[in-house]
Formats: sequence, structure tokens, C-alpha cells
Amino acid sequence: MVVALRYVWPLLLCSPCLLIQIPEELMEPPVITEQSPRRLVVFPTDDISLKCEASGKPEVQFRWTRDGVHFKPKEELGVTVYQSPHSGSFTITGNNSNFAQRFQGIYRCFASNKLGTAMSHEIRLMAEGAPKWPKETVKPVEVEEGESVVLPCHPPPSAEPLRIYWMNSKILHIKQDERVTMGQNGNLYFANVLTSDNHSDYICHAHFPGTRTIIQKEPIDLRVKATNSMIDRKPRLLFPTNSSSHLVALQGQPLVLECIAEGFPTPTIKWLRPSGPMPADRVTYQNHNKTLQLLKVGEEDDGEYRCLAENSLGSVRHAYYVTVEAAPYWLHKPQNHLYGPGETARLDCQVQGRPQPEVTWRINGIPVEELAKDRKYRIQRGALILSNVQPSDTMVTQCEARNRHGLLLANAYIHVVQLPAKILTADNQTYMAVQGSTAYLLCKAFGAPVPSVQLDEDGTTVLQDERFFPYANGTLGIRDLQANDTGHYFCLAANDQNNVTIVANLKVKDATQITQGPRSTIEKKGSRVTFTCQASFDPSLQPSITWRGDGRDLQELGDSDKYFIEDGRLVIHSLDYSDQGNYSCVASTELDVVESRAQLLVVGKPGLTSLVPRLVLSDLDLLTQSQVRVSWSPAEDHNAPIEKYDIEFEDKEMAPEKWYSLGKVPGNQTSTTLKLSPYVHYTFRVTAINKYGPGEPSPVSETVVTPEAAPEKNPVDVKGEGNETTNMVITWKPLRWMDWNAPQVQYRVQWRPQGTQGPWQEQIVSDPFLVVSNTSTFVPYEIKVQAVNSQGKGPEPQVTIGYSGEDYPQAIPELEGIEILNSSAVLVKWRPVDLAQVKGHLRGYNVTYWREGSQRKHSKRHIHKDHVVVPANTTSIILSGLRPYSSYHLEVQAFNGRGLGPASEFTFSTPEGVPGHPEALHLECQSNTSLLLRWQPPLSHNGVLTGYVLSYHPLDEGGKGQLSFNLRDPELRTHNLTDLSPHLRYRFQLQATTKEGPGEAIVREGGTMALSGISDFGNISATAGENYSVVSWVPKEGQCNFRFHILFKALGEEKGGASLSYNQSSYTQWDLQPDTDYEIHLFKERMFRHQMAVKTNGTGRVRLPPAGFATEGWFIGFVSAIILLLLVLLILCFIKRSKGGKYSVKDKEDTQVDSEARPMKDETFGEYSDNEEKAFGSSQPSLNGDIKPLGSDDSLADYGGSVDVQFNEDGSFIGQYSGKKEKEAAGGNDSSGATSPINPAVALE
Repeated sequence: MVVALRYVWPLLLCSPCLLIQIPEELMEPPVITEQSPRRLVVFPTDDISLKCEASGKPEVQFRWTRDGVHFKPKEELGVTVYQSPHSGSFTITGNNSNFAQRFQGIYRCFASNKLGTAMSHEIRLMAEGAPKWPKETVKPVEVEEGESVVLPCHPPPSAEPLRIYWMNSKILHIKQDERVTMGQNGNLYFANVLTSDNHSDYICHAHFPGTRTIIQKEPIDLRVKATNSMIDRKPRLLFPTNSSSHLVALQGQPLVLECIAEGFPTPTIKWLRPSGPMPADRVTYQNHNKTLQLLKVGEEDDGEYRCLAENSLGSVRHAYYVTVEAAPYWLHKPQNHLYGPGETARLDCQVQGRPQPEVTWRINGIPVEELAKDRKYRIQRGALILSNVQPSDTMVTQCEARNRHGLLLANAYIHVVQLPAKILTADNQTYMAVQGSTAYLLCKAFGAPVPSVQLDEDGTTVLQDERFFPYANGTLGIRDLQANDTGHYFCLAANDQNNVTIVANLKVKDATQITQGPRSTIEKKGSRVTFTCQASFDPSLQPSITWRGDGRDLQELGDSDKYFIEDGRLVIHSLDYSDQGNYSCVASTELDVVESRAQLLVVGKPGLTSLVPRLVLSDLDLLTQSQVRVSWSPAEDHNAPIEKYDIEFEDKEMAPEKWYSLGKVPGNQTSTTLKLSPYVHYTFRVTAINKYGPGEPSPVSETVVTPEAAPEKNPVDVKGEGNETTNMVITWKPLRWMDWNAPQVQYRVQWRPQGTQGPWQEQIVSDPFLVVSNTSTFVPYEIKVQAVNSQGKGPEPQVTIGYSGEDYPQAIPELEGIEILNSSAVLVKWRPVDLAQVKGHLRGYNVTYWREGSQRKHSKRHIHKDHVVVPANTTSIILSGLRPYSSYHLEVQAFNGRGLGPASEFTFSTPEGVPGHPEALHLECQSNTSLLLRWQPPLSHNGVLTGYVLSYHPLDEGGKGQLSFNLRDPELRTHNLTDLSPHLRYRFQLQATTKEGPGEAIVREGGTMALSGISDFGNISATAGENYSVVSWVPKEGQCNFRFHILFKALGEEKGGASLSYNQSSYTQWDLQPDTDYEIHLFKERMFRHQMAVKTNGTGRVRLPPAGFATEGWFIGFVSAIILLLLVLLILCFIKRSKGGKYSVKDKEDTQVDSEARPMKDETFGEYSDNEEKAFGSSQPSLNGDIKPLGSDDSLADYGGSVDVQFNEDGSFIGQYSGKKEKEAAGGNDSSGATSPINPAVALE
């Protein structure tokens, strides 16, 4: 875009201009660079050195004046002038002690060259001789004891501040206090003297820092006359002596006020300011409150100050009226300037002071009043103005301001020069700013005359848009930047000598915006808070999001987890009250910064260690001997209003470290009146409470002790009860210590039989009980207990009825009867007992009952007795939870505080009930269509068992098709279920029954296939001899029995094809070829299930086993004897059986050989003989070395008769139950020899 601007730029000698390279041939006006201080004090041994140094071009010439008269240092004797191009300093060296006196005066230095004259400030030179105390005769000071006295010092005057000390001849300081003190004038003041003040060596020492000299006054002899009667007197001021005085204080300087008083007793000093409070941060009290020092006095300190001296007889005061004035000070100091020809020069000189300073102007050190009248310059409102200046108008001006407190001087030159135009700002600079902000394009030009500056391109001016505004120094400002403000801007500077141009490039970026800032929140102390912040940035700028807390940057602190900052989130953990404040999200780029602020308030219990309520007891707080007024300062509420204050007290004498509440007051109260108990050492504290709980308790108050008094209360809970039949123990709740009203308390106990009007028996005791002996059994007494202490008795006590000791009851409850409610509950009733036979308070009835056993037989086990306590006003009870079909014994006894009386006894029986559930219902798979159920009878018959009810139904049919039938034999323990579906799961429910019906059921779920699962040949292995191979496996526990086929295959040969039973556990294949490899295949339902390989041994014949001990003669004889004995036993058994004798199944089973030796019994479905199984078990173990029984001891034949099982070719079986058990194969149980390949028991079919 095209912009243009034309304006006049004032040319100042300021920091930008100092960077200009001014031509060396350009001259410079003189400038004073160093000078002596305004006040210079010299001493006899010091040299006098006056400094005056200045810069300028051409070289500066110096001259001096003293007291307004021209002074030539070079012409004075003893004066040395420094020979330096820029120095007019000189030193005066003296050869005697009085030479400095003749050089005293006011000096001023003038530095001049062709362009003007600069002038120094006034230098006041003061000469001071060696300090000496004037000769004087010091007379003794005599004073009577108790009177006041002032010992004067009056040191020699000095231009420098002195230090005064009062010491004795031993160089020890005189002790100062409220009675004895030294004033600012150096005098020593005694408010009243004591005989101990009687000394002859009070010496005033004056220290002169300038001369580094200490001189002392002649000693003062203070003689104090002792007196027997010191007269009291009210205060009187020793300094100042009048009632008021006026002082002038200089602004910025300290103000010292002093009041010293005498009197007896010694007065105390207080300072007051009627117009307002003292400025606590600037005021200090010194010299035992006799001196007030106010630092850095300001106009606001103007006014009246009072000192008040007072003792017990009266007071006296002095008023200081302070007026604050000020030496001249600058409001606008004139500055050096460069000007071009034709310009108007203006030098401003604005000063302030009290009183208002007088301002005068000088040109080149000459007052303007003494110059010729020239209309080129004029003075207007303190400013010196020159119009149409030319190079000949170059000058140095002086502005001087003066009042009675001081003088100000400023030198400022007007330098008129001619210089070509020059732009100080670099060319082709690029400026970047964001939309909505203000951009500043710099164009700093220099020249004399001042060059004109234009910003233009093709004549378009920026003044057409109010957003564009120029500055006097050439800078162009653009407000509310827009995207289309991007472009090139040209600056042209020109004067009558030349012109120069630069270009500035402006780029406007998108402004940063906070789209979601943090939100103000209120959180509880100890919790955590999360602030979130999201912002949008210009994509070409580098973004940054930081956090600030109360104006300071927040950062994660090393190992501390206080702050967590990540992805625009600020998390503050473990909030404390110091964490509350303003938190800001600062989104920034290199061009702009935006901030969004949120306030965090932390709430919690009131009060902190430094903010707990401060407890105050004023002098008038103890209103009476029984009341006190407690006040406190409000607690810090921690942003949750104080709801109430809890006032507590502690008695450190009676109950240290225990606090008791005296009451609570509303949170807007800061005081309350409390009622106090006599003789308590009260120490109070206050705790503030808000909705978050109690805060920290306040510091404790001073202790308040109340006087003793007679008791105001008597003991409560008075009782009279005997612990023996011939006594009565009177007890009561003792008084709390805070109710004693004295250091100790005792109890006056009175008693007499009830109903008599005779005298009271009494006894005073300290313990909270009394035993009255030799009483009749259970007699009522009237009892009174009264508190007494050293101050008297408590109020008249109330009468309580007590009783002497009880005896065991003699009454026997008479039973009315027992009503049977059901099989487990009965109602027992009895008649009330005669209270006269109770021998005490009837406390109730004790009902004891226990079960003697079932009605079928009595229990021989330990008897457990149950007890029920019945209230005295009740004569019946329901006993529940009884066992059905049982015999019970019952006893009822009355009891009192002494114990139980005699019992009335009764027996009863409960009727039958339903039995409990059967125990341990197990499901055993017999085939894929049959299950064997085993159970145990219920633990609780609750009557005579009549049988069982068995119900079952498929689970998948939702309870439909349920089958249920009764098993009438109560001794039955198993039942075989057939015709079950192998593909379904069933729910089985079994209940025992009595004549009252079925009882609780036991439930199990299962099915044939659920138990059998997939056919599993666990641990199957194969071993081989020369012409046989044994295949063995371990049946899976719970696996149903099934049929399968086995086949041995070799090259050109097949053997086997036998149908086997899974439970048989092993199979031996004979007639195999020696030294041949065979593959063994297993099939179930014509489906291939398993494959393994085996190789037979070498080609030799099968060896017979070696002869054993069976061929020995002794063994044959032993066996014959055994056979003979067995025959005798068989004959005896036959005789017993013919007479109706029976033997149990267990006896039969005991005669069978062990299952390890005879693994297959009649439950092997008739396929194999016992000899075959023994051959496997003894000579061919499985690969894992573990032989498990091949059959169950509990076979189907044992529970349901013998089983005739046949198999189809596909391995499935068809079985039915027959009525009797088949005999085992002949000789199956008699063989004890080992089975071997040459001694097979039976051949496979």
C-alpha cells in the first residue's frame, strides 16, 4: 500500500542523537564536570582544596570569585593551581593555625570558551580552629535528696555535629535511665536525686569528629543531702521549659523532638499527635521515651505534637508546632539542546520549595538584568525563550533557584549548528505485529536545520486513515492493525543541505487468542485443582503456553510434586491456604501475549498458627466473683464464614491438659460473659468453627482463680443395696472436681428405716460409698447424701429409698402346663410366685432346658443346657428352635439380686418333623445311558425315616418331563437309573421322608456324557516278548465304560481285531512273530482313535520261569495243613448256615484277595478271567510303573444283581439287570502263581 506523511521533527540532543558522529571541527560549549561540595569545612592542619573541572571545545578558561569579587588563586601566597587543560582546581597550603581564617567565604568557578560560560554552584568555605573549653570555675552543686538538678555541659561550637559523653574519673559512663538522662544539648538531667548520685567527678566529654579530638569539661561535684522525708511532687518540664514551641522541619530530613521532666516519683513520658496517628513505619522513641525521632519528614507531618509527663500526682504537657518546609527541588530541569538556524529555543526551569523559591536566569554567568535589552530572548513563566536563533546565539545559560533553606543551579547550553540530514534508523527493516495491535515504524532523522520527514509512495498520505498517527521523533504508529496493512513504507528526510530515504516492511500476523481459559474455583485444603487452557496461534509463529500465580511464573519444582504442568494443564497438589490467589494462563508468541485469569479460593477449617484468635482479658473483665468477660480477635475464616466460637477452660491444678467447653457463641461475636464456678483455676482459650470443622485453638489467657464457696450441688444416683444379707451399701456418683467449690469435698450420709419418724443416723465420709452393717434382711431405708466442704454444706438433699441385703429366694414357680405349638416350639406357663418368699427384689425367672435325646434312644453325649431369662412381670415363654421327635427336661427358677431359688421341673417331648437333607449325593457313570446314585442318610432324622423321594428332569427342557418316584426302603443307600439320554444334563433331587412328609432336598446336576466326556486312553503303553505284546492304559477317573477294537499290523500280517472294554485296563496279543515291527491301531465306533508301534524280541523259544519254592517239601506240607484247616472251617460255616446263620457282605469281601493281585472281579462284564488280569498285573507293568485297579469295588452287580452284558460289533453294548449274581469262573480265585506267556489263563476270543 502507499503511505505518505509530512511533519516537523524537533531535533534534541538525547540518547539517539548522541549516536551521531558530529564533525570534529564542530565546537562544544563548556560543561562543568566536577566541583567541590556546597559546604566545605577545613581545620588548622588541613589543606584547602577547591575543585572545578569542565569540558568544552575550544579549550576552556577558568576564573574564580570569592564573595562576589574576582579571585586570582595564582596571586595568593601558599596557593597551588593544578595545571590541566580541563581543570581550574587549586589547593591552599597553610603554615600556621590561622591561615585558613583569611580564606573563608563563598567561592564560585566560571569556565568559558568562545561558545559561552558555565558556572559552578556556590562553595561555602568555613575554617574551624582547634576546639577549646573556655576557662571557668565549676562550683559544687548542692541539692537535697529527691529534688531535681541539671548538670550543664555547654561544649564549644562546631560546624560539624558533636558527640557528647558523661563519664566519671574512671572513664566509666554515667548510667542513664528514666530518672537520669542526657539531653540533645549535652546537659545531664536528674528527675530526682538519690544519695547514690553523690559523686564529685561528673565530667562532660565532647568528641569533634572533624579534628578527631575529644576534650573534657572540668569535673562537677554533685553533693546530695540525705533527708528522712522525700516530698512527692507532680512533674515539671526541665526541657523545654515553656508550654509550647514552634519548629521548622525540612522535607526529607529527620525531625527530633525532646521532652525531659522532673518530679517524684519519676515521671513517664508519652507522645501524642492530636491530628492523627503517628506514622508507625517512620517514628522511633529513644532515650527512655524522652526523644521522638521522625524519619524522612514530609508535608503530611505538618502539625502539632504533644509530650505528656505524668506520675501519680499529676501531669504536665508541652506542645510542639511543627512546620514542614523544603529547600528548592526540581520539577523540570533545563537540558542542553542542539538547534538549527531559524529555530526557536526554549529552556524550561521549574522548581518547587517551601517557601516558594525565587528563580533567576543568567547567560554566560551574567544575570539577564545586567545584559543589554535584546528582544531576541524573553522570560515567560520561568522559561527562557529565544526565537530565530543563529549560530552567533550559541550560549550557556544558568537557572538559579533560591530560598532560605538552599540554592539550586543548573547549566544548560543552546548550541546552534548546521548539519546535513541523516536517518539513524537502518534501511529495509522488517516489522511484524499481530492484528488488532499497534505497530511503530521508526524513522529517526538528524540534521541542522531540522530535516523535514515524509512517508509516502505515489503521493498517498496515511493521514487519510485515523488509525495512522505520527510522532515528533519520526516514528509512525498504526493502531488496530489489519491484515491489509501489510506492505512497504518509505521515509524521506530532507533539509537545505541534502535528503535521504529508507524503506520499512510491515507484516501483519494473526493474533493469539485463548479459546478456553481457566475457570475460577473453590477447593478444600489438602485437595488438588486442575486448570486448563487452550489457545490458537498464527501458524508461522512459535507458540508458548505458560502459567503464572499472582504475577510470578510457575514451574515444576525438581523433586517436588506441588505443580504439574503439561499440555495446557496446571495441576496443583496438596492445596494450602498460601496457594489461593489469581492464576493466569499466558499464551504468547514472539509478537504478542494474551492472558486469561482465574481465581482460586482455598477453604478449610479456620485459623492457622499465626492467625488463631488472640485471647484478651482486660482489667475489668472479672465482673464479679462468679462471672468473667472473655474477648478475642476474629479468626481467619479461610474463605468459609465462622459459624461459632467454642470457649473452653483448663484447670492446671485439678485437671491439667484437659479442656472443658463452657459454651459456644455465634461466629459474629468476639466476646461473651461466662458464669464461673467457685474455686476453679480458669485458663481460657477460644476455637473458631466453620462448616469444615474446628480450627486451631487460640493462645491461652492468663489464669483467673475464683474464691471458695459452699457446695451448690449434691451427689446424684444415690442407691442403697446390700451385698450381704445383714448390710446395706450406700453408693452415689461423686461430684466432679469443678463442683467441689473448695480444695476438698466430703459427703454427709444419713439413713433410717422407712416409715419411722425416729432420728437419722449419719456419717461423714470422703469415699463415694458407705457400708451400714447389722441390718435385717431386705428392709427399706430412707437415705440422704449431702456434699460438704470447708465453706459449708450443700443444699438440702432429696430422700432416696434403699434396701438392705437380699437372701436366696424360697419361692418355687408352679407350672401351669406346656403347650406343644409345633415340632420345634412349645409354650411354657407358670403362676406368679409369692413376693414374700422372694427375699428381695424379684428380678425375673430363669428357664433352663436341655435335650435328653431322641424318642428312639437317649443321648449319652455331653448335655448342653440352654437358659432363658424372663422378666419379673412375665409368666410364660415360647421355647423355639427345639429338635423334633426329642425328649426335653425343663426347669423354672425365680431369682433376685442374691441369686436363684429352687426349681420346678418338667419333661416333655416334641412330635416328629420332616428330616434334614440326605448327605453326600454322588453320581457314578455306568454307561452312556445309566448312572448309579450313592448317598448317605440325613444327619437329623427328626423322626422315623420312611424312605426317600427321588426326582430328576433334563436341564435343557426347563423342568418339563420331571420324573419322581418313592424309594420305600429307609435303609437304601444307592439307586441305579437307566434309559438316560447320553446327550442331556439332568438335575437330580433327593429327599428323605418321615410320616410328616419329605424334608429338605439335596440337589446335584450331571449326565452320562458329562461325566464320561471324550474317550481318553490315559498313559497308554505297549511292551513285547518274543511272541506276544501287552497293551495297558489307565482309565480316566469318572470315564464311562465303552467298547473299542484293537488291531496289530505287520508287513503282510494282521493280528487281533478284538473288541475290548475300556475298564479292562490291559490287553495281551499272542501268536506274534519274533523280532517283528507291529503297528497297533485303536478304533471306537469305527473311528480311528490312537496309533502306536512295538517290536517283538529275538528268535529263541520262550523260556519257562525258574522253579520256585513251590516244589520244596516243606512248602507242600504247609499248604496241605492250610487246606485241611479250610475244610474244617467250611464244615462249621455250613452247619451254621443250615441253622439260619448269616454272614455279612463285608465278611465275604474280606475273603477275597487284594485288588492289586485280583484286579478284575465280576464287574468286568464277563469278558476276561481273573487269571488273565493277574498275568498283566504281575508281569507286565505300564510304562509309568503305576498299576491302578481295573475295576471298582462297588460294581453294578454289587448293587443291582449280576449283569449280563453283550457287545455289538461296533463296540456298543446292550445290558440288562438280572435277578441274581453269577458265580465267578472256576479256579479264578484259587490260582496264586504268576501268569506268564507259557502259562496263559485264558485265550482271547
